[in-house]
Amino acid sequence: MELAAFSDATFWAALLSIIVANILLSGDNAVVIALASRNLPPHQQKQAIFWGSAAAIILRIVLTITAVALLTLPYLKIIGGILLLYIGIQLLADSGGEEDMKAESSIWAAIRTILIADLVMSLDNVLAVAAAAQKGPEETRLLLLIIGLGLSIPLIIFGSAMLLKVMERFPIIITLGAGLLGLLAGGMLVDDPAIKSSIQEALGDAKLAFEVIGVVIVILVGTYLKKKNNHAEAQKQ
Repeated sequence: MELAAFSDATFWAALLSIIVANILLSGDNAVVIALASRNLPPHQQKQAIFWGSAAAIILRIVLTITAVALLTLPYLKIIGGILLLYIGIQLLADSGGEEDMKAESSIWAAIRTILIADLVMSLDNVLAVAAAAQKGPEETRLLLLIIGLGLSIPLIIFGSAMLLKVMERFPIIITLGAGLLGLLAGGMLVDDPAIKSSIQEALGDAKLAFEVIGVVIVILVGTYLKKKNNHAEAQKQ
């Protein structure tokens, strides 16, 4: 790679585009990280945020390189949508009963949830980043992806930390965050290449309807399970 490539205006324009794309696309990741780590003690929250965010960024780099091929596989988005629904319901239903768990297992449980959710959500998000990298000189495109995605680490980490503080004051944010996962799940499911054309022929542009259904499923089922868990815990005491 020649150094002259770095003086090319297209390189810097592409890098700026990637940074902007990451700012816009990192919000849902920050929500998941904050939700997954909210029941941990403060010092463990910081560990979960750091390791969850770092692993999520590495995962996103790998996905960015292979995203175009992955998204053409049939049924992958359907599986991803179902996983997101499950994660959203689980996060909302979690009543904070992990106090009896060992600290180590709690941290790894949070990181595992973060990684699964990021794996699913990044399938769509990385396409925008990959497209932005195409604006740069050909020999710098892979470097652009790695630099741009690496710069999003502090954004996700600080965004997650800020959301944790907001959640403490406004618990409704937890419900809204879980609902966001339901929205993403519904939109992802209906966009799967295996069923997209059939749904469009039968229902037209049904993406919004599926997104709303995803939100409703997550909030209703998650709220029901949370009340059920709280009732079971109350009976034990």
